[in-house]
Parts: sequence; C-alpha cells; structure tokens
Amino acid sequence: MSHQPLVPAYGTSTIADVVPSVAASLGVDGWPDALGLPAASRWVILLVDGLGAHNLADAAEHAPFLMSLVGADASTTVTSGVPSTTATSITCLGTGLTPGQHGIVGYAFRNPIDCGCLNALAWAPGVSALDLQPRLTAFEKLSRQGVTLTSVSPARFEGSGLTEAGLRGARFQPVPDEDDHAARIQWTVDAAASGDRSLVYLYERSLDHTGHGQGWRSDAWRAALARIDTMARTLRAALPADIRLLITGDHGMMDSPKDRWIVAEDVPGLTDGLTLLAGEGRFRQLYAEPRDVDAVLARWRKKLGERAWVVRREEAIEADWFGFVEKRVLDRYGDVLVAMRGDWALMTRTQPNEFGLIGMHGSLTEREMRVPVLIA
Repeated sequence: MSHQPLVPAYGTSTIADVVPSVAASLGVDGWPDALGLPAASRWVILLVDGLGAHNLADAAEHAPFLMSLVGADASTTVTSGVPSTTATSITCLGTGLTPGQHGIVGYAFRNPIDCGCLNALAWAPGVSALDLQPRLTAFEKLSRQGVTLTSVSPARFEGSGLTEAGLRGARFQPVPDEDDHAARIQWTVDAAASGDRSLVYLYERSLDHTGHGQGWRSDAWRAALARIDTMARTLRAALPADIRLLITGDHGMMDSPKDRWIVAEDVPGLTDGLTLLAGEGRFRQLYAEPRDVDAVLARWRKKLGERAWVVRREEAIEADWFGFVEKRVLDRYGDVLVAMRGDWALMTRTQPNEFGLIGMHGSLTEREMRVPVLIA
C-alpha cells in the first residue's frame, strides 16, 4: 500500500489542464499550455471513461494502437481531480476548473439546496445545473472566442444535469446507438471540419461500465479495451492529417473483492452521529453536526486504521486535494472524508445497487488517479 495519497498538481498536470492546453494550441489568447501540446487549428478529444494509465499498461497487448502513442511527442499522463470519479473529472475537463471551483464534488454529495444527497450522474428533479455550477465553462469561453465546439455523446445525456454543468457551450450531437462506431466517427470527422478552429469532445463509456460490473481484470474488460483501441485507430485514420487527436481518461479503476468490503452499518457504532453518508465505495463523504465531527473523525480513524485515509475536510483542503475551494462549494464536501487504501471499499446499505460492483474508483491511489494523455 502507498503510505501517501496522490494529490493532483492543479494547473500543471490534471484533467482540468487538458482543454486550456488545447485552447493554447488552437492559438486562442489567454489560455495556459500546461501540457505543451503541438500547434493545430482542429482537435478531437476522445474521453474513454475508466481508462487509467496503469490499467492500460497492464493490458497493453489488447491496445496496440493506444500503446503505440505512449511516449510519443507530447503524450504524457495527468491525474483526475479528487475524488477520482466521472462526474468530478468530466466537469474538470469541460470547465477547466478545479473541483473546488466548479462544485461537482463527487459521485454523490450534499445538495446545497435541500441538504439531501445529490447523485451527480442521475441528478435531482428541479435542480438546475446553473444552481450548482454557475461558472462559465471552458467550452463556453472558447465558443465566445470563435472556436466551433461539438460534443458527440450518448443521446440520453442531452440536457442532463452533468452535461449542462460541465460541458455546456458545445453543440450536442446525440449518439442513439453507441455500438455504431462508424456513425460516431463520421459525426466526429464532420464536426472537426466545422469553422475556422474546432474542438470536438467524443465520449466513450463502455470500458467503465464493463469494469464496474465484471472488474478491470476480466476478459470482458479487455475485450472492451480492444474494441476501443480499434475505434481509436479507425478514427485517427478517418481524420485528416491536420486534425490532432487527444485520447484521455477520467479515472482509473481498482477491483475490490467482497472480502475487502467494510459495510458501514455492520460495524457497531460506526454510523453514529452522521446526518448523511454520501460518496461511493472508494471515497465516502461523512456529514455531521459540528458538535459531533471530532467524535466521528476519531471513531472512523480507529475502526478503519490503515485501510483508509480518514481526514477532516479542512485537512484535505489544506493538502490541496480539491484545488482552490470557493466558499459556495465548501459545505458540499463531507465534514470527514474517507479515501480507501489498497483494494478496500466502504459500502453502505443505503446504496444497495453498489453491492453489484467489482471495479471501483474515487480514491487517491496511483491506479485510480493517473490517466493517459495520448496524442495522435
């Protein structure tokens, strides 16, 4: 087990630095090029949900095209934000902001409107994306600066809370059939050719879905990786040479066997004093009344020991887990944060659907945090 969490270097090498670096490559004024990308007037970003750098390296034989780009000019690795989860990382990508700035602070967290639990993937009825994320996205800013932006994403995500919070500003090209790679590639090629300068965001989620259900070590996960590798190769061949392709992920994945699960409600006294238990199996956010926070912190540290990093919210902020945290975002984070170490998971009976998972993510381990940035 690593003794220290992998803390993002915001402004230097995180998923939030990708689009600003692409903007600098496009020649748009005022954007920092943290990643040193080659100059180009057209870019496609292929975001493969669940593509961790370590997962890819360990399954290299199933992804010959992607592996051929590792070590190529400008290819590198970055980290996700914290927690290392889709809702947070995709919002980092589309906004160019740290989690503490954009406020989508995890998979599930305290809703600042009604203080209930907000699932950032399913969203809540009556909650506007602008209520939770009022900052201009990087896509909105670039659109105002003359870049043509398109999001090629599953049709079901059109107008969703997460799409509007993190990716607004791009024209939405719905994909009704995600298995129709030819159609997705053609839409991407057409969108990339639009306008004088263009950026296309193409989202692929099958790897993450397969990993959650069957584990990243499974044959099914490797087969999904191979299909994505073929799609990426075909996409690169279909794009004109002057259009650059950037392939990245939003987080990696850790398989957690059931004998490494701690069920919160089954540990005597563990949930005492909590007003809300949110987050996900690898990164839990604990909310309590101010008078109970010290006791909650002590209890969870004692019960979990070396199986987790258990910290106060203030400790995590001081350690820069979330980048700069705006005041409006502060109370969305748990009073106590539990980031699991090794392959442990912290489960809760309030979320029974999570008991079907094998692959998980959210914590600050190398495997979950580090993602590739591959340039083709």
